[in-house]
Amino acid sequence: MGSSTREAAQQLVLGYSDKHPFSKINITDRASVQGLLKTVLDPLKPHFSPLKATIRVPGGTAVRFDYKAAEIEGICRPMWGLAGLLGGGGEYDGTSWFVEGLKAGTDPESPEFWGWPRDNDQRMVEMCPLGFTLAVAPVFWDSLNEKERVNVENWLGNSINEKNMPNTNWLWFRVFANLGLKKNGGKYSQEKIEQDIIHLNSFFRGDGWSNDGPEGIWQQDYYSGSFAIQFLQLLYAKLAGDDDPVKAAEFKKRAQDYATDFIHYFDEEGRATPFGRSVGYRFAMAGFWGALAYADVELPAPLTWGIVKGLLLRNLRWWQTQEDIWSPTGTLTIGYCFPNMYMAENYNSPMSPMWACLAFICLAVPQDHPFWTSKEEPYPTHLLQKVKALKHPGHIISYLGGHRMVLSSGQACSYPMKGTHAKYGSFAYSSAYGYSVPTGCFTLEQFALASQLGLSDDSGEFWKTRRLCEEASIETKDFLPVLKSIWKPFPDVTIKTYLIPPVEATPNWHLRVHKIEAGREVMTADGAFAICNETKLDRRYLDLYNPKTAEGTLPKIIGNYDLNTPEGSSPGSVGSFAVSKGAVGIVALEDSSPRTAMLVNADPNSNLVEARTVIPTLQHTILKGKTVWYIAAIYAKPLKEGVEPSSYLDGWESKPVIPGWLKQELSTAWKSS
Repeated sequence: MGSSTREAAQQLVLGYSDKHPFSKINITDRASVQGLLKTVLDPLKPHFSPLKATIRVPGGTAVRFDYKAAEIEGICRPMWGLAGLLGGGGEYDGTSWFVEGLKAGTDPESPEFWGWPRDNDQRMVEMCPLGFTLAVAPVFWDSLNEKERVNVENWLGNSINEKNMPNTNWLWFRVFANLGLKKNGGKYSQEKIEQDIIHLNSFFRGDGWSNDGPEGIWQQDYYSGSFAIQFLQLLYAKLAGDDDPVKAAEFKKRAQDYATDFIHYFDEEGRATPFGRSVGYRFAMAGFWGALAYADVELPAPLTWGIVKGLLLRNLRWWQTQEDIWSPTGTLTIGYCFPNMYMAENYNSPMSPMWACLAFICLAVPQDHPFWTSKEEPYPTHLLQKVKALKHPGHIISYLGGHRMVLSSGQACSYPMKGTHAKYGSFAYSSAYGYSVPTGCFTLEQFALASQLGLSDDSGEFWKTRRLCEEASIETKDFLPVLKSIWKPFPDVTIKTYLIPPVEATPNWHLRVHKIEAGREVMTADGAFAICNETKLDRRYLDLYNPKTAEGTLPKIIGNYDLNTPEGSSPGSVGSFAVSKGAVGIVALEDSSPRTAMLVNADPNSNLVEARTVIPTLQHTILKGKTVWYIAAIYAKPLKEGVEPSSYLDGWESKPVIPGWLKQELSTAWKSS
């Protein structure tokens, strides 16, 4: 091993006050993004196996598939970035290790052979970045001798074409395995490519949106856009457009439609709004914007290449500020803004987060493309509706109040997933506050019901929340979109929920309305957003609100939800709030509200964005056979550049007005009862 190679393989070790090289890059142009990618790839070098076929990063946690497949993730997922770099004419000094890894991994006689895939095997996922790499980075195929090419053909093509695959976005992975071989004159199956795309097209729902699965599944999250479906449609349009111009044109048209909706999931600071599963792929959430440029899509108004460039680069810059996402050796960890196993899916191995590298598809975009030559433009807030209903995902997007907020109803994961009720069933998602997941199944502290209504029939030990909706729709009330859902946490408890977005007069408030018909006695807990539960000075838990420091809570955080402790609660009509990095709160608007306001000191690491959080909450017990209406106003004013902390509560006293249509429905309901 030469001295330069030894130096390249030296392990990065981050100390107490060290910054990751990723955070030190001044992102301005294509060259700087190339440098940014290398800060993600370089820390992998000490973790290669002896023959370079796998990468094992620190972590050691188990995953639902075999650990060999997890180590294959380690080498294949970084190829999303490496392929973009090489495909765009860039260079990387560690490329030869990835080439050697391909040779050893696909050789059945090698001690580091990846193993033949079985039905529904995780190895099929990693065939997608490998197929793309073969298609755009000639150095890989050109470095193989005849026997090695046959090995790659057998492992990448023949094996996957003979196996069953999940009825999801995974079918795209087989398309790209075959496409990578096709682009190099290898053995592939055009029949499988065409069959899979026909089936994938059955997931299409309109206006650019696709489900991550067939009829009966309503799951339209980042897999519908950046992680898989839209992203891979655009890569296919680029790579197969000459052979398949009809599909390429259709995929580009879908991307145009999708882009005018997807932009609403990002905010002015570059943050994407966490929603759904796999958000631990982090900056991959913005990968769609680079794919638009790679496929050279004609942008729909009001988008320009300067706007699209800004969307991607600002997202990367925001991730530069999240210094806790790295392991001590500089590799990405499982988590979102910090290492967090509570939010992890059962398919998240320590190597899985490297799917984030697909954000670097922009590096395959030529230097003279307008994506790179255009001046970066700010987020086009003034060109977009401040409140907009998105039909297909069942979302209402709000730009009011200083953050991107998504009101949501109807979506649900199609299989058992940890925290699925929080990832899909929460009422509101915020780019500033993130969602919270349960850390256990005992008491409110562990359930961490941020933006959720929980119900308990055992005096508060176990809590049920909204997961599946019997009905979910977008209605128009007084010219404003409103989400309506009907759901049953228990067979004999029926809840009708309205989610009402903010209005200009009270931009920091949205309304949440529940009609609850209780066939059994239930405790209820209605939670606002979760907010950082630390003081700025010494990072202790928040105390009672102090106007001088603009930090604290009202009432006091007791540490449990014991409503018999007077200083820990207040009337629901008074509400509760917490102020640290901005302010959040909740107040009951129903007449003579029976609810009590307090604060849940959520378990550490339950939130995606902040490790320690508190959740303003309203509580009440409904007796068996009773029907009640709850009307909650939820307050949120996030930390933002140029906003003084002393102003965080400026809107708190200006409570929102109950809209006329709702008053009428309440009046009719009360008269009939």
